[in-house]
Amino acid sequence: MTEDSHTAPSATLALPVGEIVATWTPSQSDFDAFAELSGDDNPIHVDPAFSARTRFGRTVSHGMLLYSRLWALLRARHPGRRHAMQSLMFPNPAYAGEELAFRFSAAETKGKDETMVIEIRRTADGKVVLSGECRMEEIG
Repeated sequence: MTEDSHTAPSATLALPVGEIVATWTPSQSDFDAFAELSGDDNPIHVDPAFSARTRFGRTVSHGMLLYSRLWALLRARHPGRRHAMQSLMFPNPAYAGEELAFRFSAAETKGKDETMVIEIRRTADGKVVLSGECRMEEIG
């Protein structure tokens, strides 16, 4: 058996991820609004002049802003379920003005619980910016 160079070391990331379900291009105003709402006003997210001097060269998204967008998509496609758990990694940054592709698929179903494999990639270069899984439970 050969090892695929694209296979991640984590079993979570090695699971298949479904088709693109949505795309979104975050803006600096999205980063600013999330910072205001969450209280996470780290300059890497909200200060372009500061961020220009970092290894990223520009502002980067809050990881939980990305997950919040993905969670909204999951809820819309799986009504009647609530969030039970998530396990997330953010291997690469997501930038304002760059389109992102959201993917997810069912990995496991146990009774009324469903574990989803989730992923967000930059469409320009295919780099993963969020990967992991979340478990949803049926409400009621």
